[in-house]
Amino acid sequence: MATMNKIIVKHPSGSYPIYLADHALAQTGEQLAILGYRGRCAVVTNETIGQHHAAPVLASLQAAGFEVNRIDLPDGEQFKTLETVAGLYDQFVTAKLDRHSSIIALGGGVIGDMTGFAAATYLRGVPFVQIPTTLLAIVDSSVGGKTGVDLPHGKNLVGAFKQPEMVIIDPQVLTTLPKVEFCAGLAEMIKNAIIGAPELFATLESRSLEYTGKCEDFLCLTTSDLLTEAVQVKVRIVEADPFEQGRRAVLNLGHTFAHAFERLATYSMRHGEAVSIGLVCAARLAVRLGHCSTETAERIIALLQRLEMPTKLSAYAPLMVWEAMFTDKKRQGDTIPFILPRAIGQVDIFKDVAQADVLAILEKQRP
Repeated sequence: MATMNKIIVKHPSGSYPIYLADHALAQTGEQLAILGYRGRCAVVTNETIGQHHAAPVLASLQAAGFEVNRIDLPDGEQFKTLETVAGLYDQFVTAKLDRHSSIIALGGGVIGDMTGFAAATYLRGVPFVQIPTTLLAIVDSSVGGKTGVDLPHGKNLVGAFKQPEMVIIDPQVLTTLPKVEFCAGLAEMIKNAIIGAPELFATLESRSLEYTGKCEDFLCLTTSDLLTEAVQVKVRIVEADPFEQGRRAVLNLGHTFAHAFERLATYSMRHGEAVSIGLVCAARLAVRLGHCSTETAERIIALLQRLEMPTKLSAYAPLMVWEAMFTDKKRQGDTIPFILPRAIGQVDIFKDVAQADVLAILEKQRP
């Protein structure tokens, strides 16, 4: 792959490469063969993503000698369920996949989460490859090995850690994204910058000044170098805490709020939209508690607003949001940990946040 960025992610049982390059999809088969895999494989996607991106992936696998099965799932968070995964198992059996067969997720976070969980549990674990096709999946969910599905009670309550054999990131997939999906991904990219990349945050601030509302303007915010910076933030954290026993929790900046919003919306709200509002809530809560300056919070809010991302929530009363937080898997007994910024590039975990302070912040989020 020409002009390829390669990032190695270490984990307790080994390591895997992230390949980031334009037109990398067409190298999937070659790279998988280099890793030593042969025979049958399955590409799990959906009809919309498959229409745009399946052809080069399937062709490359066939050219490398793989017997390829394409499996299409229904599109949407509402289908991220155990029932859908059970259907995947049936199709794996029909395709005669064995313990050496590779299962490739071609899609956004929902496809990656479900396919990874299925790969972790089918035959007690088979090789798994991530090919993210959304900005959100590129900078967040495709890296780190977390997989899972939702229950009616909450998001990602059933899951497993399943490290991929490799991740292939092709920035060209972003040219097909609608504006709403770009915004959803930018929320996670901005989140990573707040957590550990102040230079990335400053670059996004600078380039956002040129944003005119057109979808193509987003491409200057998602160049290969900026995507690499955003991905490396997550890589550093997951390497230090692969099983989310401590510091990895900082990747949930804004998510304690966001997951509650999503649940109350019965997952009709895009994850990135919920994260955008959650980042605002976290920043304002940090100011209220004296953990960061008003200037830091205003920089975060201003960047989100310049990129036309949501920063207000009108549909749900603060107490409803507070109660929804207690279904989050990050709850520890009767305590809800909050990840709050201290500065751009520095965040911490806070476990003793009073209900009154959270409710006060949520009240301010109402128009």
